[in-house]
Amino acid sequence: MFQKNKNLQVTLSDRNVISKNTRLSGDFQSEGDFRIDGKIDGNITTSGKVVIGKEGIVNGNITCTNAEIEGLFTGILVVDDLLSLKATSAVNGEVTLGKLMVEPGAELNAACTVKGTVKQMYHDESKTQKTA
Repeated sequence: MFQKNKNLQVTLSDRNVISKNTRLSGDFQSEGDFRIDGKIDGNITTSGKVVIGKEGIVNGNITCTNAEIEGLFTGILVVDDLLSLKATSAVNGEVTLGKLMVEPGAELNAACTVKGTVKQMYHDESKTQKTA
């Protein structure tokens, strides 16, 4: 009745967890996600998601696909897609993002640049000219 599929492969994204009361310095690079509940002084580069927990602190640069911030971030933040700022978050520095979601109470003290495609408008003069 039930058959086992021996070809079934499970792929899990790597998850890097920086626990509370942990302090790290340096540059970190990964294909997986980051969860930061401790303190990092340095740079993080990932094609995944970065979550800074309520007690998390990051001083440095972050480049990622998505980010969710509940704690404190100071530096340059580049998020290709969605940046989500929770009510307890504080972001200082420079931010470049695709989309932004902000809960009431979040602090955003940063120069923001929103990525996106700029639609060029074409003006067809033949349609707007009137003839007598």
